[in-house]
Amino acid sequence: MAKLTTFNELEALAATARREYFGPTSANPYLAVEISGKAGGLAEWLKDLPCPVIGIGDGDLAPACDVVLDNDAKLPLLAKNIEKAPLATMILVQHLRFTELLSIQFSLIAESFAYATVQKGPEFANWLANREPEPPKKAAAPTPLSVTTNNNTLELVMNDPDNLNAVGTEMRDALCEALDMALTDTSLDKIKLTGAGRVFSTGGEVSEFGEVIDPATAHWIRTLRLPAWRLARLCDNLHIHVNGAAVGAGAEMAAFGTHISASPKAWFQLPELKYGLIPGAGGTASIPYRIGRQRTAYMALSMEKIKAKTALDWGLIDEMID
Repeated sequence: MAKLTTFNELEALAATARREYFGPTSANPYLAVEISGKAGGLAEWLKDLPCPVIGIGDGDLAPACDVVLDNDAKLPLLAKNIEKAPLATMILVQHLRFTELLSIQFSLIAESFAYATVQKGPEFANWLANREPEPPKKAAAPTPLSVTTNNNTLELVMNDPDNLNAVGTEMRDALCEALDMALTDTSLDKIKLTGAGRVFSTGGEVSEFGEVIDPATAHWIRTLRLPAWRLARLCDNLHIHVNGAAVGAGAEMAAFGTHISASPKAWFQLPELKYGLIPGAGGTASIPYRIGRQRTAYMALSMEKIKAKTALDWGLIDEMID
């Protein structure tokens, strides 16, 4: 059963509890608290805890929380997910607290460090050891990315619909090559990106998970070959259309757009916690820039599908179009 701390209990905890009372190996991998009282000196204490802090209600302590909920209806879901991956969730919220102060470019570097950490953590190792066999991958499209130029507009279409436009090595490299061209072509006024078929992208190619040699090399590869590095530098001219599901890396890349449209049936999801991971395709930089740290943390901790209407209300997209 999810535990909820009252405001009065919080004051007593802050006065008496040692730091070891919270966090992944403790009995309290998260702190859920009613935040109706005055903050006093509690805000800085909350922001320094080594675990997710979930605020219920409204009050002066709301900015110090990692997630704020109107009521406790969703608390059991968040608690269950945190308890299954307490190390990854701790790293995620600490990273989001820190990168809230950074530019998108510096946030990408910090994300890579954090992602490299969880890639060699016990929760991801446990998922790898017990993973279900993946369905055979269908033959990839001969050209995973369609690239055309029309009236100073570069149009990019992820073109592997049989594999739901998953971002494996071939798709990643094709995106990097096209985006590198866009960075050097001063004649381009607009870069458009969408996906072919019924989805935008279901994110990273799961069959490639676990191929990392070591965290340092993995960080080096991401520094060189991460589409997000390019998207962040093109975002003033970047127009994204999400035509269906945008999962994991799909949602993370889409959020870099200066203008994002979506079909009414589109939806967004950050499912990385089920692997013992955190978003690692730029999402901890791009998504908070649009919807803030707390809603980003909610997406990651809940792993819920965010429908287009909610995405529009939050500011994750700019318009819905058929």
